[in-house]
Amino acid sequence: MRIVGGKNKGTQIFAPDSRLTRPTSDRVREAVFNILGHGVDGFSLEGARVLDLFAGTGA
Repeated sequence: MRIVGGKNKGTQIFAPDSRLTRPTSDRVREAVFNILGHGVDGFSLEGARVLDLFAGTGA
C-alpha cells in the first residue's frame, strides 16, 4: 500500500501479514481520486481532507 496524495504522496505503508487484510489496490484508489479530481466539472478536491472510512474492512 502507498499514500496516493498530499505531502506524503508515494510513501509506502506496510500492512500486517494476514489473510484478513485485503486493502484496495493503491492504483485503484488513486484512479478513483483522479476521476473525482479531474473528471467531474465543478467538483474539486483541492484543499479537501479525505478519510477512507472503509480502510482495512475488506470492502
